[in-house]
Amino acid sequence: MSESSSLPSRIHVLDPRLANQIAAGEVVERPSSVTKELVENAIDAGSQRIEVEIEQGGARLIKVRDDGIGIREQDLPLALARHATSKIGSLEDLEGVGSLGFRGEALASISSVSRLELVSNAEEDPRTGWRVVAEGRGMEARVTPAPHPRGTSVAVRDLFFNTPARRKFLRTEKTELAHVEEAFRRQALSRYDITWVLRHNQKVVHQLPAGHTAAAQERRIASLLGKNFIEHARYIEREAGGLRLSGWVGLPTHSRSQADQQYFFVNGRVVRDRLVAHAVRQAYRDVLYNGRHPVFVLYLTLDPDVVDVNVHPTKHEVRFRDGRMVHDFLYSSLHHCLAASKPAQESDGDASDASEHSAEGVNGAAAEPEQTDSTRWQQQGMALSQAPDRHPGAEKVRRFMQGYQALHPNHEDTLLTPQPPGAWAGSHQSVSEVREAPVVMPESDPTSAPPLGFALGQLHGIYILAQNAQGLVLVDMHAAHERIVYERMKNQLAAASGIDTQPLLVPVSLAASRTEVATAESEQKAISQLGIELDVAGPETLLVRQLPALLAQADPEALVREMLEELARFGRSHQVETRIHELLSTMACHGSVRANRRLTIEEMNGLLRDMERTERSDQCNHGRPTWTQMNLKALDRLFLRGQ
Repeated sequence: MSESSSLPSRIHVLDPRLANQIAAGEVVERPSSVTKELVENAIDAGSQRIEVEIEQGGARLIKVRDDGIGIREQDLPLALARHATSKIGSLEDLEGVGSLGFRGEALASISSVSRLELVSNAEEDPRTGWRVVAEGRGMEARVTPAPHPRGTSVAVRDLFFNTPARRKFLRTEKTELAHVEEAFRRQALSRYDITWVLRHNQKVVHQLPAGHTAAAQERRIASLLGKNFIEHARYIEREAGGLRLSGWVGLPTHSRSQADQQYFFVNGRVVRDRLVAHAVRQAYRDVLYNGRHPVFVLYLTLDPDVVDVNVHPTKHEVRFRDGRMVHDFLYSSLHHCLAASKPAQESDGDASDASEHSAEGVNGAAAEPEQTDSTRWQQQGMALSQAPDRHPGAEKVRRFMQGYQALHPNHEDTLLTPQPPGAWAGSHQSVSEVREAPVVMPESDPTSAPPLGFALGQLHGIYILAQNAQGLVLVDMHAAHERIVYERMKNQLAAASGIDTQPLLVPVSLAASRTEVATAESEQKAISQLGIELDVAGPETLLVRQLPALLAQADPEALVREMLEELARFGRSHQVETRIHELLSTMACHGSVRANRRLTIEEMNGLLRDMERTERSDQCNHGRPTWTQMNLKALDRLFLRGQ
């Protein structure tokens, strides 16, 4: 016998409690993660009512009670065992899992770092309930009778009592409560057909009745996220290629300084996914103010077989079988929804109740008139002559403008497409007459006014004052005209046959990683469609031979690297389009009507009509609002009328 064989083995099997405590490091981070796991079990049990009760932010007590199918007596000992579950039984079940939980780790991990008690009843007779607890180093289950109505209650007391190192990382009661409330909010938004109750220290924090109608769902969102969310959001519903997207998308002007109101659900499971975040970010690209974050509550439904939910310990991330298709579907759906943001598409809302309406909300503008009445207010589009630019512009922008005009020589004539003059009452006045007497809406039929109404005059050469059916409209004329010009430029560029390209006189050599080279080789077709010619010159060298003509002055290296990174991560790159749109945005900004430019009433009305026809005209190219509205009730309050 060798000397080494007599030595004790250095590899040994961990005892069950220690193994569960190690596993708890991944699953149980703080009281909110315990709440999430217990609530998901309650949802999987088919519950119609779920109550969550916590004390001291969850450090002292977390109790979740449901009215689901319950657990039978013979199954209770395995309920607290590791890798024991009723939700899957084979690899095929795992690949198409439809339940929120499936690993069978949560209860075992939680019971190893707390005092956990589970009481359940699978029968209608409340006297036939059973209690189970895990005791000792071996985590042996002990089952005893305990009366309980049909359903299950799980009480978790003294979290991390036996792991002081973990307990000292818990924050204040207020902070932990905020995290628990956020976990509760996510689950409550995932299932509107369940009644939810949250209590903290015996006080009700949220009580949300079940609802199946759209109005009931909006009431729940308003209760959880605030009334402003619903008032400034659009409902979206779109289906294509086996994918269905529904939910609420916040208007660009109703954004936040942090991404704290972004909820995305995949088959009822809340996720945080980089592909989803990228698609949303691209959809808001040129309508969101710099440094702001959009708000949304979105639900993506697809075949469970084409999405893998078993890629993260807490199941917060997923992997799509065809990520490029999902990305494109999300981007196009949100992009078209946001494109409809213009005054002519805004709903009427209750103008008498709102104190102030703006481009931030769907209540902010007049209803779109019927098609049969549209000829009453249809007017000539704005046709501004090019006045001398009294503002010094960058020489580079002037060169860009000249280059764009060379590519599209007729863009000035078609930028603002003229519309047939309308036949609304009093429209036969001359320009000089209009200057002297502001246009007013017909008193006999005020509903015949267009959404942005009729111009009354200018304020300090910056703002246009207009009157519509609701009251006063205030328009930032430069911001509004900037968006109109920008959208027309984008439409003309999209209508052109392909992207105009320009070969480089001297190819640019890039030192690239092997991953970048592999992406360049596999995505040659996608890269060429973007107007870029990229050759592989070596195992770690790329050559840029051609760029889009509008980006001839851009930095080829930065452009190509960002494009390859997006292609590798998301299967799609918007870098070229983004750079071109940034250039068009700059051109539109410098080519739009300037402040202190005196406009005639006819020109002002033409600008208002162009806004009503232009997509995304609620915001300028930089994400700032272009118009706001104050109704008559708000004006009356300013002057104490009727008080």
